[in-house]
Amino acid sequence: MTTARDLFIVTLDAASGRPVEQGDLSLALAGAELVDLIDAQELTLDGDRIVPGPPSAVGDRLLHDAASSLIRQAPYESVEEWLWRRGRGLSSAYLAALETEGQVTRQRHRWIPVRTDRTALADSPDRRHAADRWTSGEPVLAALAAATGVQEQAEDSLRLSDDTTVTVLAAVNDAVMELEAVRQRRNIEGSAFDNIWRGE
Repeated sequence: MTTARDLFIVTLDAASGRPVEQGDLSLALAGAELVDLIDAQELTLDGDRIVPGPPSAVGDRLLHDAASSLIRQAPYESVEEWLWRRGRGLSSAYLAALETEGQVTRQRHRWIPVRTDRTALADSPDRRHAADRWTSGEPVLAALAAATGVQEQAEDSLRLSDDTTVTVLAAVNDAVMELEAVRQRRNIEGSAFDNIWRGE
């Protein structure tokens, strides 16, 4: 299991109570992949620049895709640039992967035998692993989940001693706030446009 897969499962489990913006989740998943790649010694950070190490075998397919897509020429990519590039549509990629594995299913309408957009998690070892990690309050997972809005930022997640992880988590939070600012600006512009048409 990877942090990104655990995060996706946790947010899917929690989404029934509080919907998660797919853009926020995609940015957090890209951050989770970076954390896992750092732990696997696939890369290091030089300030906020991602410096890849020698390629090696990573067990998870999506994490392998992430490692393969690292930019390997100086001046390298910043964490922020990675989040925006890798994060594009990443939540859909994780959903598709879990559906292929049978860990997520599309729910069928009660009376009409067609699939809907609602998803359900299968009871699986991966789901139990993610739930165990979530209930234990593991700080990296908690901080990433907080970035998606699933929960409030926990104080423990602010006390991480690993500077590289802190750099990644801070970049995720900044990117999510930037995305929210873009959403708000579009809403304001949309409202202003509607008001013009209504003559207000």
